Amino acid sequence: MTSHGVPRNAAPPHDRTEEARKRERQKIQKYRDLDHLVRTKKTEHDYTEDALKKTSELLTENAEYYSIWNYRRLILQSQLDNISATGPAHHAESIGQLIQEELTFLVPLLRQFPKCYWIWNHRLWALKQTVGRLPLPQALRFWQEELALVGKMLSLDARNFHGWGYRREIVDVLESLGSEAGDPSVEVKENRLTEDELNYTTKMIGANLSNFSAWHNRSKLILKMLDERSADDAERRKMLDNELKLIHRALIDPYDQSLWFYHQNLMCTLDRATAPKGMAPNLSDETRLEYLKGEIDAITELLDEEEDCKWIYQALLECTLIVLNIQGAVSARVKRDISDWLSNLKRLDPLRRGRWEDLERSLMT
Repeated sequence: MTSHGVPRNAAPPHDRTEEARKRERQKIQKYRDLDHLVRTKKTEHDYTEDALKKTSELLTENAEYYSIWNYRRLILQSQLDNISATGPAHHAESIGQLIQEELTFLVPLLRQFPKCYWIWNHRLWALKQTVGRLPLPQALRFWQEELALVGKMLSLDARNFHGWGYRREIVDVLESLGSEAGDPSVEVKENRLTEDELNYTTKMIGANLSNFSAWHNRSKLILKMLDERSADDAERRKMLDNELKLIHRALIDPYDQSLWFYHQNLMCTLDRATAPKGMAPNLSDETRLEYLKGEIDAITELLDEEEDCKWIYQALLECTLIVLNIQGAVSARVKRDISDWLSNLKRLDPLRRGRWEDLERSLMT
């Protein structure tokens, strides 16, 4: 981690030559001098082009220096305001150029530090400066190009949580800008955007079943698309059926935790407590029980070859608890099954043994 603006670099080996140690000391001193210079400019409210250049140098050395990102935004904000104050004649072109230069500066940093929150955060801020400062068609182009760019970034690092969150932000703004356009053709594209994003998650999941971020994004997009379509109960149930088929095909590797998280999300649709916010909220109790029985049977089959997979026992337990919440009664056979599953969970998941023992006491008394 960084500390007081000092970049995190691995400690050099003790057997370095004196010349190497000298170069290292010079490098550290150069960084400290630059850090002191930039912090002085920040204290003096220096928002000049030179100040911007110095923040570029410092952030290239230490991309996690969040207070310098804050200072850089103040500089850019000042420059954007100054351009706007010159009058509308050429300010759109100049503002667009300044924002594009900032986005270009950030690309190599994102490639080098793809999991650095502060770079993603600053890039989103820079893009948001297009809204209100630029004509709507020009602003839209920035965001559309960004959606294509983040797609390329995710193709290189498909499970980057920051990248997926950033992509959701881009889509939300594109939809908002499309609504502002007041053009019927844009509105159609807006509705299509959610479906395109859902198809994108299908593609990314197909490339890597362990892509937790893609599964997570999919869970949000499905609900959004159903609402946008004003889907009726039949359409919602069909969507649930399709998603269950998808996750069943994916569970060829039952040790993949991301798959079980998505399965658990689907089971929330069958739980009375969480169903109102699920994809098929109006299922009858009878229908819910039919689904749950099917899930328990399908998951039990996985035990034939993977009897040491804790996720299988946990899923069986979760499904059965939903059944009990609906039925209210516990048969002797179900009690035996629960006892067996909990016994295996205590064996396979010793770190949470106390949790399983507490659950066992609450269910068996």
